[in-house]
This record gives sequence, structure tokens and C-alpha cells, in this order.
Amino acid sequence: MTQVAEPARTVIMTVDDDPGVSRAVARDLRRRYGQSYRIVRAESGESALEALRELKLRGDLVAVILADYRMPRMNGIEFLEQALDVYPGARRVLLTAYADTGAAIDAINVVDLDHYLLKPWDPPEEKLYPVLDDLLQAWRRSDHRPVPSTKVVGHRWSARSSEVREFLARNQVPYRWYSSDEPEGRRLLLAAGQDGQRLPLVVTPDGTPLVEPEAPELAARVGLATTPAADFYDLVVIGGGPAGLGAAVYGASEGLRTVLVERSATGGQAGQSSRIENYLGFPDGVSGAQLTERARRQAAKFGAEILTTREVTGLEVNGAARTVRFSDGSAVAAHSVILATGVSYRQLAAEGCADLTGCGVYYGSALTEAPACQGQDVYIVGGANSAGQAAMYLSRGAKSVTLLLRGASLSASMSYYLIQQIEEAPNIHVRTGTVVESAHGTDHLEQLTLRDTATGETERVDAHWMFVFIGAAPLTDWLDGTVLRDERGFILAGPDLTADGRPPGDWELDRPPYHLETNVPGVFVAGDARAESAKRVASAVGEGAMAVMLVHRYLEQS
Repeated sequence: MTQVAEPARTVIMTVDDDPGVSRAVARDLRRRYGQSYRIVRAESGESALEALRELKLRGDLVAVILADYRMPRMNGIEFLEQALDVYPGARRVLLTAYADTGAAIDAINVVDLDHYLLKPWDPPEEKLYPVLDDLLQAWRRSDHRPVPSTKVVGHRWSARSSEVREFLARNQVPYRWYSSDEPEGRRLLLAAGQDGQRLPLVVTPDGTPLVEPEAPELAARVGLATTPAADFYDLVVIGGGPAGLGAAVYGASEGLRTVLVERSATGGQAGQSSRIENYLGFPDGVSGAQLTERARRQAAKFGAEILTTREVTGLEVNGAARTVRFSDGSAVAAHSVILATGVSYRQLAAEGCADLTGCGVYYGSALTEAPACQGQDVYIVGGANSAGQAAMYLSRGAKSVTLLLRGASLSASMSYYLIQQIEEAPNIHVRTGTVVESAHGTDHLEQLTLRDTATGETERVDAHWMFVFIGAAPLTDWLDGTVLRDERGFILAGPDLTADGRPPGDWELDRPPYHLETNVPGVFVAGDARAESAKRVASAVGEGAMAVMLVHRYLEQS
């Protein structure tokens, strides 16, 4: 029977089908190495392989494997040959009787055997420990560094693999990526009993393999909160971008029982930015991920709950309570709600783009793909700040970056400091009056057809990477029939509700709506989802803070 201890120390494994011999070997190993190593004992090759696969999935390290030669069903050489596929760096020792030394010598070539020991090994101080000391020293000199606890095995051109990597990265979950066609990726697939046809494979910190996991399951398995701790709060913040995080920080720090609900990952579009250089207090710039992580930790420090992978589908008014309904049918209620849902990138309508999304065509920065762009030609569609920031970031390693701009110049939508940086970058090129007409490729992007908007002429170019930033649309359809919006879907609030000097028709209070208050009393809006908002990180954070101040005013008068 296999004995697996706590995952605290590197493993030395011993395999012998004779229970008495197995216990004796384990006893001698523990006496010498038990303080520094875990001794794992197995009594058959099959059970030992099962234990190795479990250890592999958990990310544990195995330094030395000792296996008896004469075992039924699977002898020691056959076992070590298969163990080599799981832990190629482990040192391998064969325990053998004198009569089998010929087989042991042959095994040196078959399974790259490091040593063989003759039975009996007494006294261990002379015959066992010196050998293992040398092997352990050699193993420590090798590259045996532990890897982050979450592992992702996928294919470079798999859309779902790209989505999982982006989800983990944006939620600040450490992980290591393994390509399914590389040796370590194949070893993890083997350990999980998978053939690589269904990807990605995610191995969680406790060693559980998840095949093609959906975001809610993945979030729960890697330690992200997905379920509210209470049924009722003072404040529910919907959306985890700069406005939502700002509201969560100020709400929780001022004593409001606050929960922030995010459908994917905190940070919003700003969280995907490679570098924000015009945010107050960061003269050298800050990445969206860094800013997001600091804000998230700050909100958590003050006691705000942060839920991920929870999609909100409805908002109801039930007396003094405001009820937020989720896609799974559950709900949470509060005295007040701040809508900070932000916006999502518009999809490129060009032929072929939908089929290649995640396989060379990406929306937003998709910074997890940046390392693969080294030495490549990259195309970026769009002319606003987000496109410029991505161009500067990708230009550090890409062979060339081409900005495709429908308009005549960058000055209409991009900050001056970014335009200057782009003009000074030798490998960034700007093509104005150019649109993508179609994208081509089988399992990944291979070419683009570009069209000149003035002449109508088309050109086909080789391209494996295209990042799209063509504006954004608010995520507010779920508010239809409850909260008033403009014709583009942006939420109306405060003065925009009283343009004629009168409050909305269904407004029942004696006072007019507060500045960021919607037509539903106690429901406020902040950030990009608000009609006529500034669409800047600083203004979104400011509106989140202002909305909390107005929440206090509302609660005092309720």
C-alpha cells in the first residue's frame, strides 16, 4: 500500500513487493533522511506510479527512487522506465540480489540508472547512506526548483487555453504554462490520465486535474471567492474596474458592509493596460495589473468582500432593499447599489475574425500572449490610448508593430504623450485610413486582408498576431426596464435625468436625484458605464469615491 505524507518536503520513494523488506528500507531511510525528506513507501510498481502521478499533479519534488528488481507484474526496471516519464530528474536506484547484477548493469543503458545496490545493504552507514548522499547532492545541483502550484497545460493556438491563462493572470493567480507538445506538458497529461485531445488541463494547488474548466469552477478551485458570505449588505458594487474598486475601498473603509461582484477579473479594461503613465502619483507609470492588485488588496484590507465569476442578470426594488440577481438564480440584497459595470471591447466585424478569436486575434492587451510575440510582426487595430499603450509594450520585443487606424491621424483619440512615444519608436508604424477586411487561417491567424478606405485597394499581409481596440460598449442590457439608459446603453444619472428641470416620471422622492444617482433611488453609477463619463482611470476612481459619499447621504435620509 502506498504511503504519502504531507506535501512539505522533497520525496525519496522506495518500492518493494516484500512488506518486510519495504518496511526495512523505509526505516533506514527515515533514520538518516527523515528530518529533511518525506519517505514514500510503495509495495508494487503500479501503486508507486499512481503515487508519483499524484505527487506530480500536486507539484511535489521527487529526488530519489529506489526500486527492487524482482517484483511481480512489473519488475524494477520496467517501473523505473515508466517513472522516468513522470519524474525525469529523479535519481534512480535498483535494489538487486547478486544473481541479478547482469540485469542491473543492462538497466544502466535502458533506464539511465544512476546506481544499483546489492541486497542486503547492511550496514546502511557503509552501503546505503554514502550512495544516497552522493545522489542527493547531485540532485540538488540540478534544476529541481519548485514551480507555482497551479499548472496549465494547453496549446499555443487554443482559444480556451488563452482564456484560462488570461483569467488566471488578471486575477493574480500564480501559474506555470506548459505546452501540450513539450515533454513536461506531456508528463502532466499522462499523470492526469489525459491524451491531450481536450485542452486546457489545469492542475490546481491540491493536485486536482480540471479538463476544460469553466471560469466559476476554476475560480473556486484556485482560491478565489465566488459566494457571498451574507445575504444582506449596506452596499453592493457591481463591477471590479477602477470605479468599482474605488467604491469598494471607500465604502469598506468608511464602515459600510461592502461586497464587490465581478463577472471575470478585477481591473476592467484598465487592468489589461500594459502601462498607464498619466495617472496621478505614478510619474514613471504603472501597469494596469499592478494598480488593480494594489486596489484589490486595499479593499480587502478594509473588509470588502470581492466575488469573481458572478454574472449579474437583474436588479429589483423590494421596498427599502435593492436585490441583485445572479445568472445561477441566487441573489444578494443591500440598502444601496453602485453600478460600475464598465464597458467591453467591441468585436471586429471583419470576415474570419470570430473564428480566430483567441487563436491570433485578441481583444484588449492580452498581455499573457506578449512573450510569444518576440521577434514577430504584430498588428494593432485602433487609435485610442489603450491601442497606443499596447503598441509601446509589444514593441519592446516584437520585430515590428503596425497600428491600423481608420481615421486620418492619432491626434483625434490618443493622448499627446503616447503619440510622441510612438513617433520615436523605430519599429512602430502607423497606417492611417486602413481597415481590416478579413482574417485568414486554419487553426490560427496566418494572414490579413487590409483595405484602404480612400481608394478601396486591398492588400494581403502575413500576420500571426492581431490585437483589437476599436471602442467599447456598456454592459447594461440586464438593466433594461429598471434603470434608464441613453440610446447607446450608457446609464443616465443626476443632471442627465433632469434635463428639463423635472425628475423622471417614476421618481417618488421629494428631492431630485443626486449627482450619480439613477432613476432608482439608492442605485448609483460610476465610471465608464455612465453617460458622458470621461473614460479615464482617474475620473473613474473619483466617481467611485463620490458615489460612496452619496450612498452615505442616501442612507442618512432613508
